[in-house]
Amino acid sequence: MCGIVGYIGKRDVAPLLLEGLQRLEYRGYDSAGIVVSSPKAAGLKMVKAKGRVRDLEAKVPARFKGTTGIAHTRWATHGAPSDVNAHPHMSTDQKVAVVHNGIIDNAADLRRKLEADGVEFLSETDTEVLVHLIARSQAETLEERVRQALRLIEGTYGIAVMHADFPERIVVARNGSPVVLGIGDKEMFVASDIAALVTHTRQIVTLDDGEMATLKADDFRTYTTEGTRTTAEPTTVEWEAESYDMGGHDTYMHKEIFEQPEAVDRVLRGRIDDRFSTVHLGGLNLDARDARAVRRVKILGCGTSYHAGMIGAQMIEELARIPADAEPASEFRYRNPVVDPDTLYIAVSQSGETYDVLAAVQELKRKGARVLGVVNVVGSAIAREADGGMYVHAGPEVCVVSTKCFTNTTVAFGLLALHLGRIRDLSVRDGKRIIEGLRRLPAQISEILDQEAEIEKLAKEYADARSMLFIGRVRGYPVAREASLKLKEVSYIHAEAYPASELKHGPLALIEPALPTVAIVPDDDLLEKNRAALEEIKARSGKILAVAHRNQEKADRTIVVPKNEDELDPILMGIPLQLLAYHTAKALGRDIDKPRNLAKSVTVE
Repeated sequence: MCGIVGYIGKRDVAPLLLEGLQRLEYRGYDSAGIVVSSPKAAGLKMVKAKGRVRDLEAKVPARFKGTTGIAHTRWATHGAPSDVNAHPHMSTDQKVAVVHNGIIDNAADLRRKLEADGVEFLSETDTEVLVHLIARSQAETLEERVRQALRLIEGTYGIAVMHADFPERIVVARNGSPVVLGIGDKEMFVASDIAALVTHTRQIVTLDDGEMATLKADDFRTYTTEGTRTTAEPTTVEWEAESYDMGGHDTYMHKEIFEQPEAVDRVLRGRIDDRFSTVHLGGLNLDARDARAVRRVKILGCGTSYHAGMIGAQMIEELARIPADAEPASEFRYRNPVVDPDTLYIAVSQSGETYDVLAAVQELKRKGARVLGVVNVVGSAIAREADGGMYVHAGPEVCVVSTKCFTNTTVAFGLLALHLGRIRDLSVRDGKRIIEGLRRLPAQISEILDQEAEIEKLAKEYADARSMLFIGRVRGYPVAREASLKLKEVSYIHAEAYPASELKHGPLALIEPALPTVAIVPDDDLLEKNRAALEEIKARSGKILAVAHRNQEKADRTIVVPKNEDELDPILMGIPLQLLAYHTAKALGRDIDKPRNLAKSVTVE
């Protein structure tokens, strides 16, 4: 959540920082602010505003010049959205400015001690504690002042610090919240996300937890919070600035839905091995003997990633015949889980920085588990912490609501399931069958997207519903879960997902003409069971929209999707429901790319 941008160099900094904040708007925020300084003018200058970046931009005066600056978009955790609570926060003497992502767990205790010493607080935020700790330090260097303050802090942070007495540098630090440096030509950048950097540089350094950096216009150095120098080699990011443009679409969500055929082709490219009817997944760091020793697979993710993990677990069980299940990472580490040495743990996160998932990975590693990461962002924290893994190669996903990354993650799990299956007992014939199915996916997704006009009409019919029920059995249930989440996230219509087999155990009490049901009805060995569920709903005058491989007589409407292999069908059946959620939200006039109260990258607990 939140966004950090910083710059030190020769350019006029305010327009550059505002542009960077605009590129981070997708992360979710409620206020924004900017601080700048210049060698030609003493002190720091600050402007903050509740609302959008455009509201901040409107408040920035014409003569707001500087060549060094930090800026921030805030998602409220401590204190309501307001100009005062917006970041950056500045010390009473206006010498120290800090932007901060994360949560300081012991902020209340530190605040009481500082107030007892006569410090006056202006905001309700936890971050202001850090500002005053730095400002009160008498250490000779800014780096040591920041280190002294961080030793008193408990919690997570990604920070950038400016000090009027040290105008030639920005000091940054990371613990649990991403910080990325951008290396330019006699200029340096810092951000919480490479999206803010790719317009200016593709050479980046990603800080590790417990690592700090000092940025000067022509240099940078990295070191631990204890002061030990570290070696950081810049890497080149694959994504280009054009990847963050809308490309002629009205919203990023619409663009990303329609990028799925190309994105799926990208995750498959170079990985299929026709000779042995399997796939190459060298990044797993898991040889055949290790794979055969796996007795169980546990997949951990949050939200959409959790649902992708549910689909992945089913594919692993079906193709590799290894017991597998998915669990919310946010709950996993709090139930004191038994960590089995024969279990392969898989952490799933689009950003690779999701705090709950990262914390679960760190707990598993502490207990000696083998952990793989399935992420989209190269060099992200989970990718670095895991023993191995897979990149899903979806490309940048800007809309808060995940679409193409969800689909690519499920395809990546299909590859993993095939890989494990062929090492174990999956036949060459079945391996070829799955490979052929995987190769059909991009064209079949395009075929579904060609139905957009019809799905838009359906969405207008359902836009006045106050609640909707999504049902599916076995392979269809995770699809129902994800479709329900999509509708809630982007349209704000209440939606629930249930296994179709559970209808008679309670949810049938809700069925009435005003409650539409979306039923996932794949043409597999449970087809008749699913049709029986439709009968139960129709007998109670329920309205039904089916997603199926053929028209369903008991449904009021059917979205027909192409048939693939049974194991891969869930990958396709969610696509039309992304469009349904999108067009329902559009009909209701929602802020589609930035749904209320949500953030793209959840880096706090």
